[in-house]
Amino acid sequence: MEEVDVAVIGAGNAGIAVAYYLVKEQGIKSVALIDARDPMSLTSAQSGENYRNWWPHPTMTAFTDHSTRLMEELDAASGGRLNMTRGGYALVTRRERPQDLIDDLYRGYAESSQQIRLRESPSASYQPPVRSPWQAAPDGVDVLLNTALIREHFPHLAADVRSIIHIRSAGSISGQQMGQYMLEQFRAAGGKLVRTQLRGISGAKPFTLELEAEGGGTTTLRAGRLVNAAGPFLRDIANMLGEDLPVKCLYQQKIAFQDREGAIPRQMPFTIDLDGQTLAWSDEDRELLASDPASRKLVEPMPGGIHCRPDGAVDGNWIKMGWAYNTTATNPHDDEPADPQFPDLVLRAGSRLHPGLAAYIGRLPRGAHHYGGYYTMNDENWPLIGPMRSEGAFVAGALSGFGTMAACATGSLCAAWVAGSALPAYAKTLGLARYEDKALMLQLNTMATGVL
Repeated sequence: MEEVDVAVIGAGNAGIAVAYYLVKEQGIKSVALIDARDPMSLTSAQSGENYRNWWPHPTMTAFTDHSTRLMEELDAASGGRLNMTRGGYALVTRRERPQDLIDDLYRGYAESSQQIRLRESPSASYQPPVRSPWQAAPDGVDVLLNTALIREHFPHLAADVRSIIHIRSAGSISGQQMGQYMLEQFRAAGGKLVRTQLRGISGAKPFTLELEAEGGGTTTLRAGRLVNAAGPFLRDIANMLGEDLPVKCLYQQKIAFQDREGAIPRQMPFTIDLDGQTLAWSDEDRELLASDPASRKLVEPMPGGIHCRPDGAVDGNWIKMGWAYNTTATNPHDDEPADPQFPDLVLRAGSRLHPGLAAYIGRLPRGAHHYGGYYTMNDENWPLIGPMRSEGAFVAGALSGFGTMAACATGSLCAAWVAGSALPAYAKTLGLARYEDKALMLQLNTMATGVL
C-alpha cells in the first residue's frame, strides 16, 4: 500500500495552496493532492478573481491582509503571473454620511484605523484609482463624502450617489495563474497530484483512503494526516470521517462581456452598489411577473450588492458583473440551478448605478459569458481552517465568495496546523473551536460580513 505523510482532498485553489505551503513553509515533502477533476475546474474556475481587506471584524481583516501579502510574494516570485491590479473596492451608496458603514470601517481596521481618511471637501486631497501597477496604489481607505468630489472623480456613476468608501488594498488577480504557479512548484518539490475519485476513508491516523483504480476497481492510499479542502463537498468528506460540518452551498451567478459602448472606465475600481432597489419594469412586464409565484420576487424590493468591474487587461474592454442575492441552499451534487433571467436582472440592477449599462439590457454582445458557482459557507460567513474532531484530520474551506483572495492564507494556516507550527494570533478563531465561544458567535451572527 502506498503511503504519504499528508493527503489533501480537493484541487481547487484552497487545496492547492495547502499542498504548496506544506512543502514551501513546513518542509513536508510527502504530500498527495487528490481530485478526480482537473485542478481549479470547479468553483475556482468560476471565481470573480477579486481581493480586498474590507471586513467589519479585525480577524477577517488580518486574515485577508495575510493572504494579500502572500499573493504579492507569489506575484513577485512568478514574474508577475498573477496579473495583480489594485484599483480598490468602491462601496457606493445614495446615503449621506452613512455612519454605520464608517463605524464598521473603524471596527474592522482596528489598530490601522488611522489610515481611514474622510474626504469631506470638494478640494480634498484624493488619489484617483489606478489599477496597474499595483505597487503604486496607496494603503488604507478614502471615504468620499462630498458630492462635487465624487462627480469629479466618478462622473460615470449615477448623479444621486452621495458617499463612496474606497478600499485601497483591493483589486484583481488571475486566480488560475496563481493556482497553476503553486501547483507547478508543489509538483517540482516532489508533491504528487492524484487524479482519481475518493470513495471512502477508514481508520484513524493513519487513514486509509479508498480510491478508484484506473480500469475499474479500487486501490488504497495510507495517509498519516488528512486535509479536507473539498469546496462544495466538504460535508461529503466529513461524513466519510463520521463527522458533519456546519456549511451550506449557495449558487451565485455572474456575467462577463465586451463593453463595446465604453460604459465602464478601465480604471474603475471593483464597484458595489450597497443600496437595495426595486427593478424597473414596464407596466406589462411587472403585471406578468407579479402574477407568477416563481417570479413575483422580481417586482419586490431586492437586496443591494450588485457589483461591476473592468475585467482582463487594463487596456482591454471586457467587464464582469455579479449579484449574490441567492439565499436558498442547494445540493452541489444536483444540476447547477442557473437562472436564464440572471443576465437581464443584473444589467437592470447595475444600470441604476452605471447608467451606461442600460444600453445592454436585452442586447448583450455576442460571446457574453453567463456562469455561476457555489459559495460554500456557514451562517456567520467565516472560513473553517484547522483541526476536525478526528485526530489527524483538518479542514480548509467554507470560503464562500472570497475563496480566491483567501486561498493563500488558508493554505498557509492549514499547513501550520498540520505541522504543529506557530500560528498567528487570529488563527484559532477561524476554526471549529469558535462554536464554543458563545459571545463571539453572537457577535458574528449579528454582523454583515458580505459574500462578494
